[in-house]
Parts: sequence; C-alpha cells; structure tokens
Amino acid sequence: MQQARPSRSNRERTEATRGALVAAARALFVEKGYAGTSTPEIAAAAGITRGALYHHFADKRDLFRAVVEQEARAVAREIEAATPPGLPARDALAAGSAAYLDAMTARGRTRLLLVEGPAVLGGAEMDGLDEANAARTLRAGLEAAMPGTALPVPALSVLLSAAFDRAALAIDAGADPEEYRRAMIAILERLLDGAPPPQAAGRSPRIVTRSP
Repeated sequence: MQQARPSRSNRERTEATRGALVAAARALFVEKGYAGTSTPEIAAAAGITRGALYHHFADKRDLFRAVVEQEARAVAREIEAATPPGLPARDALAAGSAAYLDAMTARGRTRLLLVEGPAVLGGAEMDGLDEANAARTLRAGLEAAMPGTALPVPALSVLLSAAFDRAALAIDAGADPEEYRRAMIAILERLLDGAPPPQAAGRSPRIVTRSP
C-alpha cells in the first residue's frame, strides 16, 4: 500500500482551492474593483465557505496580492517566451518590448497591475513584484544589448519601465496599440544607437564650468 498518495491528494486539493479563490477574486476585482469586492462574494463565486477562504489567505489584501503576483508572473512568462535563448540581444529587446505590451492587453491586467495594485499594496511592494518579473527581463535585455556601456542600466530600466507602463495604460484606455509599439521600439533604437561604446565604460562625464 502506498502511503504518499493521500498527502499528494491533500496538496492537490489545497492548490485547487487556492486556484479557485484566485480566479474568482480576479474576476470580481476586475469587474467591481478592490474596494467594491467583499470576501463573502469571493467565497461564493469560488464555491467555498468564507472560513475556507481565511484558511488559505489572511485577508482580502492577501488574496489580492496573490492575484497580482499571478498576473505579474504571467507577463514575465510571455516576455520570456518571446525572447528564446540564441535570439540576438537587440532583437530580443524589441521582441520582449512588444510582448510586454501584448501581455498587458489581457482583460483587467492593466487595471490590476498599474492602477489597483499600487493603490492597495503600495508602491514599494509593487516595485518588488515588478523587479522579480517584467522589470527583471527589461534590465537583462538592456544589459545584453549594451554590454559594458557607461550608461546606468538600472536607472534606464526604471525609466523605460515607466514609459512601458504609460503605454500600457494608454492602450487600455483605447489608444492604437500599434502606434505605441512603434513608439517604444523607436525609443529603444535611439537609446541603443546613442549608447556610449564599451571602451567608454568607467569614464566620468566631463563637466564644464564657467569662471566667475
């Protein structure tokens, strides 16, 4: 008789319950917003008791964080799928950029990650989630496309992430996705074309001052 099977079944039931809660919560958060959604509604939509919800999640905020984490990971997976190993660095950066904007068009995702997320979880927590997912892929792409550059890649990554998020918000509001894709690719191309060559790494920019 195998003893491991009941334990695995319990784990599977736990994962299935958590998955049902996250799916139900996502749908309600997208439809009604975080403030307009109650835990009894989520439990009813998931087909479980409210007590079971609190067994898996500390509170509504904890469940919301699980929803946001799932969305952030999904975006990162789509970027990584569009940038397989062996793709030239510059091509990978362009493909990853387009993949990000495409991934953010999933229904409700922009609202969850860029509107509700910062409001509910705060900027620092959302920055941490972004750093573990989309921001990480962008920084890696910049480092690969500009090896040894004197430019501050971490700072560039932060600024470009903000531009990508603004593009995603505009597209979500009804702007032409193709226009924003082209604009973001143009920004990246100008950046790469104007980046200092590797041999310039380590040099400090020359500051010219006027004599009094």
